[in-house]
Amino acid sequence: MTTNDTVLTTLGNDTIDQLDAHWTTQLRPRFEGLTDLEYGWEPTPGAWNVRVRGTGTAPVQAGSGEMTIDFAYPQPVPPPVTTIAWRLGHLIVGVFGARVASHFGGPPVDYDSHAYAATADEALRQLDAAYAAWLAGVHGWVETDTLLERLGAVEGPYAELSRFDLVLHINRETIHHGAEVALLRDLWAHRTD
Repeated sequence: MTTNDTVLTTLGNDTIDQLDAHWTTQLRPRFEGLTDLEYGWEPTPGAWNVRVRGTGTAPVQAGSGEMTIDFAYPQPVPPPVTTIAWRLGHLIVGVFGARVASHFGGPPVDYDSHAYAATADEALRQLDAAYAAWLAGVHGWVETDTLLERLGAVEGPYAELSRFDLVLHINRETIHHGAEVALLRDLWAHRTD
């Protein structure tokens, strides 16, 4: 192993450790005790949510099961406030699931084909599985010294970026959307309705 390989392995492991330390000590513990009422709570009128099929009002309701997720393309300006259910669905599908499918051979997943969770417990199980699969895949990239390989066509306009760029992006996405869920939990705990 060359010095450059050692440096890249160290950077890769440090980047994995950054996300996993945040996940283990801060973010995932903040999701404990999530109730079904809180999971689907709409803090503002017109909030995007995960809903029983046929009850959504957004231009698009995607999903393969009894539940669908609200969205629109292009996204309205300003975008609607989203619920905890919506944010968890985004993490499960758009942040982890799609990348696990396209880069690590996981089951195909997209917003249209995913069976969204009707309950908080089910969503958290889906989230934990998607996160674990992502983390295992990234460990594989580090162990095989392939973090600098290009992402390729599966990442569309980002094809020329490296796997390491994607890992950094997913770290940001996880921290960002996890913080949104944490804020929604704080607002739920201090609501006056």
